[in-house]
Amino acid sequence: MSYIVLARKYRPQVFEDIIGQDHVTRTLANSITAGRVAHAILFSGPRGTGKTTAARILAKAMNCAEGPVATPCNTCRSCREITDGNAADVFEIDGASNNSVDQVRELRENIRYMPQHSRYRIYIIDEVHMLSLAAFNALLKTIEEPPAHVLFFFATTESQKIPITILSRCQRHDLKRIGVAEIASHMANLCSRENIRVSDESLELMARESGGCMRDALSLLDQVISCSESPVDHNHVLDILGVVDRDVVFAVTSAIIRKDIPDILEILDEIYGRGHDIKKFYADLIEHVRNLMVVKQGKRVSRLVDVPPREIDLMKEQVNPVSETYLSQILDMLFKEESGVRFSSHPRVAMEMACIKMAQIKPALPIETLIEKLDTLKKKTGFRRDPHEDPVAHPPEDGRDAQKDPAVEGIPAGDHERPAGRHHGGDKDAWEVIKDNIGGKFPSLSVPISKTAFELTGDNGALLTVTGTEFDAKMVERKKDDIESIIKGVMKKSMTIEIKSNVNQDNRKEIKRASRLKEGAINHPLVADAVEIFDGRIVDIKIL
Repeated sequence: MSYIVLARKYRPQVFEDIIGQDHVTRTLANSITAGRVAHAILFSGPRGTGKTTAARILAKAMNCAEGPVATPCNTCRSCREITDGNAADVFEIDGASNNSVDQVRELRENIRYMPQHSRYRIYIIDEVHMLSLAAFNALLKTIEEPPAHVLFFFATTESQKIPITILSRCQRHDLKRIGVAEIASHMANLCSRENIRVSDESLELMARESGGCMRDALSLLDQVISCSESPVDHNHVLDILGVVDRDVVFAVTSAIIRKDIPDILEILDEIYGRGHDIKKFYADLIEHVRNLMVVKQGKRVSRLVDVPPREIDLMKEQVNPVSETYLSQILDMLFKEESGVRFSSHPRVAMEMACIKMAQIKPALPIETLIEKLDTLKKKTGFRRDPHEDPVAHPPEDGRDAQKDPAVEGIPAGDHERPAGRHHGGDKDAWEVIKDNIGGKFPSLSVPISKTAFELTGDNGALLTVTGTEFDAKMVERKKDDIESIIKGVMKKSMTIEIKSNVNQDNRKEIKRASRLKEGAINHPLVADAVEIFDGRIVDIKIL
């Protein structure tokens, strides 16, 4: 007898044998026990996860001599025929090669006949999404109201291609990808039954390469067993499957974190020399850094990272000295360079450049630390708080009113005093109201107008003397019409204002001082880091 591959030899024969699909098998078993099995059932999910197997077991359960029963006996005539694939009343149809409307019409003609010796006439259509639109339309009425002795079981990997009119008439069960641990455990059990010794590390590698597909994992195991002698050597498994060892992925990531570019280039050269797929390795690196970020978060790691516990411990050790922000920067760079590696005619060079860029990334400071350092910079450079800033949001540490504090950050109190001007009685109060209105409507004028004196010149005239800098005088002059309109509103009469600049030598010194402070702020390393981290630009610098 010819050799039977493991996927066929150990194909599940009862619902309990299906790995990793308890949510589906339990529902089917309960529906059989309760006598509530739908006449049309759709099994959807990734390849090799048990869709067709579940449909066959369900067919056996419905036609079993002891049934319908949740666990078929696998000894009666009907169960044996379904297992062997030659049942007279169970038809397995390939949707890819039987997708025309004529073949569906033939199926509709045949369903009128009663089963030969079973309880139900069952049609299992695999890859049902391959049917043509005309075939689906021809099948529509039959699926909705089939004869009492007919059941339809569909299997598909692409349920989105099935018309909604068909989906609405089926009971749908979605199968999921099988976890690495479950696949590795099942393969270890099969190796024990086959009397073959394979290390847990090798089984985990094959389980990871299968992508959650049990059939693919068993095919890889078949290949390894055929090409190796027991016990199977792990290095031999790596050579057979052509995959990169997980230790190499850890080594590259560690070299990136250490910023050891020569070590990175040496590892990549070894990978290339051994004939490994650079693009596949890059995808593995992306997945690994993503897992490192999840491990660094420290929550729901076992559920979000599908790797063995031994590897999770190694990840925790690797991410211990780095921050979440830095890992996020590396992952962002990986995604930015992915298209370059994937579509490059020289993927080796593209990946080397990507890894060098990642190694040259400067770790970003956490936001809290950055804000704290910016506050420290503000104090050292003499920046003062905007007088219109909300005092409640940033209360002074000593509890004093920031608006009335005569000295802030070591700046002499005289720098905060507003020019008194020449006011008389209610004119002074009116000027305070005018300044508040101007500052509220034009925040950019808050500082210049605070350095301006107000004086009435006659019944309908007013003189504004700007004693700040030349820049302050220009700002006030630019908004002359708006300021005049506000003064008219407050004074309740028509007013004509005149603006006079009174910039003295002290003011010029203040301008030079402000220029030095601006230049120092622009050239400060912390400001440069903030611009680089947030990908921003310096729009303006205000000296308050």
